[in-house]
Amino acid sequence: MFFVRCLHARRRFSSVSNNHFEFIHKPDFRPKRIILLRHGQSLGNADESAYVTTADWRIPLTNLGKEQAVDAGRILREKISEEDAKVVFYHSPYLRTRQTLDELLPYFSDSEILSCLEEPRICEQQIGNFQNVQQVLDAKKERSKFGRFFYRFPSGEAGLDVYNRVSSFIPTLVRDLDRYRRSGIDMDNVNVVIVTHGLALRLFLMRWFQWSVECFEESQNPGNCELVTMNKRKDHEGHAWMELEEKDRQSLCLSDACAVPRNVHLHRKNSVSAIKGDSKPR
Repeated sequence: MFFVRCLHARRRFSSVSNNHFEFIHKPDFRPKRIILLRHGQSLGNADESAYVTTADWRIPLTNLGKEQAVDAGRILREKISEEDAKVVFYHSPYLRTRQTLDELLPYFSDSEILSCLEEPRICEQQIGNFQNVQQVLDAKKERSKFGRFFYRFPSGEAGLDVYNRVSSFIPTLVRDLDRYRRSGIDMDNVNVVIVTHGLALRLFLMRWFQWSVECFEESQNPGNCELVTMNKRKDHEGHAWMELEEKDRQSLCLSDACAVPRNVHLHRKNSVSAIKGDSKPR
C-alpha cells in the first residue's frame, strides 16, 4: 500500500524541465453554469408590517413579484439555450422562493430537468418570529453601522451563521454534481439554478470565491429576480474554475478580484513566477 501511494505521488508530481510540475487533474465536477436567483418582490419587500402577522417563511410574492419571476424564467431560458442542456434546481423552502420557482419550471421540459430539490440551508437570515416592525427597523439601522456579516439580530442569526450553513451546502452541491458526472452525464451540458434570498446569495458567492469580510461588506444585494451567473472557465493546462460574469460583478458592486476564486489568483501568480524562473523549492 505504501508503494502504491508513493507511485501515485510520483505520478502526480512528476518533475519536468525548468522547475515545472505536471499535475494529474481530478475529473471535473463543475457544471457549465451556476445561476443564482433572488426571489421576486415579496409582500415583506413591499410592506414591512407583513411580518407582524405572517411568519417570514410564509410571506408570498406580490403580483409584481410574480411578473418578475415570469420575466426571469424567460431570461433563464434564453441563457440556457443549448440543445442538450440539463438543469438542476435548488430552492429555499420559503413560500416566496417556491412561488418564484413555479414560474421558472414551465420554461423547461421534464427531460431537461435532472432534479429539483428543496434546500433549507439556503433560506433567509432569521431575524425573529412574528416581528415588531419598529424593533426590526431599528435593528437594521444598527446593523448598517455595525456590519452585516457579524451583526446578530436579538432573536435571530448573524450573517456569519448564514455563511456557515450556506458553506455546508456547497459540499452537498459538489457531491450531487459528481454523482451526475459518474453516471455519465456530460457536465459541460449541466446548469445549476439556485433560487434563494439576497443575503444568502451573496454569502454563497463569498464562500465559493473566498472573499474577505471587507469585500462582502462592500457588496450589495441583487435586485428581485436578478440572475447572477457563474460560468465555467478553463486554461490551456486544463485547470477549471467558476467565474462571475462581469455585469453581475458590477451589479453587486464587487472588485475585479472578487470575480474568480482566490486559489485561481494564486495559481496564476505561481505560474508567472515559474515562467520567470522565480520559483523556489519547498
